[in-house]
Amino acid sequence: MAQKPSIPKGTRDFSPVEMAKRNYIFNTIKDVYALYGFQQIETPAMENLSTLMGKYGEEGDKLLFKILNSGDFLHGMTPDEVANTSTLKLAAKFCEKGLRYDLTVPFARYVVQHREELALPFKRYQIQPVWRADRPQKGRYREFYQCDADVVGSDSLLNEVELMQIVDTVFTKFGVRVCIKVNNRKILTGIAEMIGQADKIVDITVAIDKLDKIGLEAVNAELADNGIPAEAIEKLQPIIQLSGTNTEKLATMKEVLKDSEIGLKGIEETAFILSKLEGLKNEVELDLTLARGLNYYTGAIFEVKALDVQIGSITGGGRYDNLTGIFGMPGLSGVGISFGADRIFDVLNQLDLYPKEAVNGTKILFVNFGEAEANFCLPVLAQLRSEGISAEIYPDSAKMKKQMSYANAKQIPFVALVGESEMAEGKINLKDMTSGEQQLVTPSELIKILK
Repeated sequence: MAQKPSIPKGTRDFSPVEMAKRNYIFNTIKDVYALYGFQQIETPAMENLSTLMGKYGEEGDKLLFKILNSGDFLHGMTPDEVANTSTLKLAAKFCEKGLRYDLTVPFARYVVQHREELALPFKRYQIQPVWRADRPQKGRYREFYQCDADVVGSDSLLNEVELMQIVDTVFTKFGVRVCIKVNNRKILTGIAEMIGQADKIVDITVAIDKLDKIGLEAVNAELADNGIPAEAIEKLQPIIQLSGTNTEKLATMKEVLKDSEIGLKGIEETAFILSKLEGLKNEVELDLTLARGLNYYTGAIFEVKALDVQIGSITGGGRYDNLTGIFGMPGLSGVGISFGADRIFDVLNQLDLYPKEAVNGTKILFVNFGEAEANFCLPVLAQLRSEGISAEIYPDSAKMKKQMSYANAKQIPFVALVGESEMAEGKINLKDMTSGEQQLVTPSELIKILK
């Protein structure tokens, strides 16, 4: 007996309904990106390993999917080399390419490679799958999509403002209430300086970033485990627990960081961004515990949380310096965001927010009673499609029950029944599959009803 086919762990098939939902997400995000002047690019699924290796740290390198060279990949190697070389060394000889791990490094490579063709600032968006050889588990896949937008070649904080406006617009279109959390790497650096632990900034921020997940007591315990003195932890408490309006928080932090030049710069940047976001439909909150990938970001950082669903961050991003420095072109600053399409998919499912027209495909099915009836229906079908109405005819003159079951299975809202009497009158018997009601209509009346 033939073995039942399967797919690799950590990957998924998507049904027509799931694809309709995903395309609704992608198209909504694309449309908003385009409204703000962002242009779409795509990069290859595979990059040269020399482009990818060393860009994600030692752990990231281990999670790269490497592609075996085509042809005789053992060519030029002695039996002893094949037998004695370590797996990593073998991979270096057998593999020259790998699947992209994220969209950021390929984007940096793209900017360097096409620098002479690009008008700066360059506003690009990219919606493509990425691959990570991670251990699959609930909510974590080896293949998943990223929806990134970045502006490079401009230090203006108006870019941060526009990205937050994009976030607000996208989630307003989805009908999802969110809180947009804002912080700044410079403020975090200033806090570390203020408590006398500037060299421990990564340990401090990694710990306080977990406040929502593990609570204050556990955060303080982690700080102590990382060698932060009790006196410094004590100084942190009022900052970690700071409440009030964004204006009140900024005023307090301005006083706390009055002796930190970099901290005050972060306060200034954050005050500018928040002042320009006062008209947004969604809540914007200054969250001093927000850290994200601190080794990567250098200025403003953002994170978006859904208010009506328990789920992690659904969008994130921030300002970074020297995007292209890894490829020998230093000094190009940028700021970007990434929408978590898979988490947004789950949020919209849980809140049942997909518009029916986005999910339902065919709007009307013409039942096939035979050759003469089909010939009558075909011009009507062409007319409907020319008006942008999705319509199909059942290809075989099968039993009525089978054709109606097909309509139900595809959740087609209307069915057209055309027999001898309908053809004689030049009309169509239209059945509403939800109410069960039927009415006799002309082709032009049919278009009006369906539109």
